[in-house]
Amino acid sequence: MSGKKFTAAAAKVDKAKIYDVPQAVALVKSAAFAKFNETVEVALRLGVDPKHADQMVRGTVVLPHGLGKTTRVAVVASGEKIKEAEAAGADLVGGDDLVAKIQAGMLDFEALVATPDMMKSLGRLGKLLGPRGLMPNPKAGTVTFDVGKAVTELKAGKIEFRVDKTAIIHVPVGKVSFGEKQLVENTEALLSAVQKARPATAKGKYMRSVVLSSTMGPGIAVDPTTAEKLVGKVAS
Repeated sequence: MSGKKFTAAAAKVDKAKIYDVPQAVALVKSAAFAKFNETVEVALRLGVDPKHADQMVRGTVVLPHGLGKTTRVAVVASGEKIKEAEAAGADLVGGDDLVAKIQAGMLDFEALVATPDMMKSLGRLGKLLGPRGLMPNPKAGTVTFDVGKAVTELKAGKIEFRVDKTAIIHVPVGKVSFGEKQLVENTEALLSAVQKARPATAKGKYMRSVVLSSTMGPGIAVDPTTAEKLVGKVAS
């Protein structure tokens, strides 16, 4: 049955057309057919070679309307920073005791923040945290003494984006239950952030393709030049 539903949804999309963001968002919502609240995702193919360190594209963006769920944040810190993390609303807070629990397999969180002095303790967990995208990183703002700000931003919808080895960035921007305006603003915030993260060494066309889709729905091509026009218009 889902095959018929997908075919019907795909028929709504003109494969020969490149849509602007509001048009694409409207189509994603009308083409969604699953019984659950599907995630809306953006896939960006970039004109970079991720094998070269100076063409690695990564960064963070606070989506204006979040992702439709509250991120569970863990903080590894010491001293006064533990109280600061708790006051900011972190779900799990601790020092070496929390590191030991994580090492034992406790991974009941979606983002991990650490103060720089605790990174030595976390370093040995690279094989456990790295593949899950949970290892704190200074570039993502998750290795910091300003743990209160880090927790607040993650709770508000801050997400990290990173180009994979095939030069694609794949990021969620909300749920199909969101209003069109919310999804448009989240998508534009992401596109603007990725455009700003363009490496100086990237030659030629940077944003090769942009595709918006829901979890089960068809992909909808978005005009890649949108990102260039957005820089400066969207507050980062």
